[in-house]
Amino acid sequence: MRPLEDVRIVSLEQYGAGPFGSMHLADLGAEVIKIEDPGSGGDVGRYVPPYAGGEDSLFFESFNKNKSSMLLDIRTPAGREVFHDLVRSADAVYSNLRGDVPAKLGIRYADLAEVNPRIVCCSLTGFGMTGPRSDEPGYDYVLQALAGWMSVTGEPGGAPQKAGLSLVDYSGGFVAAIALLAGIHQARRDGVGTDCDLSLYDTAVSLLTYPATWHLTEGYEPRRTHHSAHPSLVPFQAFEAADGWLVVGCAKEKFWHRLVAVLDRPDLASDPRFATFADRDRHRDVLVPVLEDLFRERTVEAWLEPLYAARIPCAPIHEVAGALEDPHTLARALVVETEHPRFGTVRSLRSPVRVGPPGADVAPARGGPPMGRDTDDVLTALGYDDERVAALRAGGAFGPPPDPAAAARPLSEVGSGVEHPVPEAPSAPSL
Repeated sequence: MRPLEDVRIVSLEQYGAGPFGSMHLADLGAEVIKIEDPGSGGDVGRYVPPYAGGEDSLFFESFNKNKSSMLLDIRTPAGREVFHDLVRSADAVYSNLRGDVPAKLGIRYADLAEVNPRIVCCSLTGFGMTGPRSDEPGYDYVLQALAGWMSVTGEPGGAPQKAGLSLVDYSGGFVAAIALLAGIHQARRDGVGTDCDLSLYDTAVSLLTYPATWHLTEGYEPRRTHHSAHPSLVPFQAFEAADGWLVVGCAKEKFWHRLVAVLDRPDLASDPRFATFADRDRHRDVLVPVLEDLFRERTVEAWLEPLYAARIPCAPIHEVAGALEDPHTLARALVVETEHPRFGTVRSLRSPVRVGPPGADVAPARGGPPMGRDTDDVLTALGYDDERVAALRAGGAFGPPPDPAAAARPLSEVGSGVEHPVPEAPSAPSL
């Protein structure tokens, strides 16, 4: 039995950050029922190019393994009835929407406590549900700019750069998963649920960590560093070799002494300008050019062999392909295969979250669910008979009812990921 097999999560999620967080919980055994809006085409991640077709994409497959998908319009009275039945049987309602949307959709604890007093309502939004930016949509790129990340990324004198991956989104997903589990633990202990108000903004700012402490306490001004160098530990950066690049880091004094031995430059260790961390930092403009000239003399592989032997922190700078093919990647079972009717065998990445002895939690994975695949199974599990399902369908719970007169509502755009047109009831916007 996997660690979270007794946890049920009703998820109103889309795109990257929210689905990324819940996928790790699903990998640990949680039942994640992904509610998709029938009026908007479901999770917008289904349509992200370039590898997209029909109602699925390899982007969607990357974030939605081991989940169920249910079509449900919770803005209709009929859909709301089903949603409340799901909430009664669930531990948490999880969402990633714009900060003002949870209140409009009625998915906060205050809205659902009468339905299930133990429910945990975990909302991951762009900017949180309070504050002057709470009604703004949040995008990873925007958050990296606002939180100062881009000011410290890239080469000195160059244009500000974002991180190559959507690290604010992914970190936000991890933060939301931690908060959700803490909320469920508290609810099971105390018998009372709660809200969890998480934001990508809070996540991004909090990840400034020690440079922020230095700035707030001592007025330190973070800056971009040459070849991605550490701001104070020298040497710890990327070095160009004869045929590529590698990273070498001396995070302890013992590594510095080992490095000068590998470089066959004992004079560097005896030079008082380079004796300590602080000395090397003060004289980095002298030391680093010397080291760069030395590393250019040999190939990456020729350097790695003695560096590894001396147990100095180092690594080749891989392309993505190299990272995915690294023997350690394969040994850690990070690549998982699932079958897909359109894409065939999909090779993607397993969650790094592991519980138990090595290999104990490596269970077979299911690919991302086709949109609405599990709607009937979820309704059956709720005890609905055919007559009730037909009545709910006529009420628009699972999409526009058969009667054309009940049709279209106006379009709007909301959400904390990519915005896209969706039907909207007068009282509340959809995902």
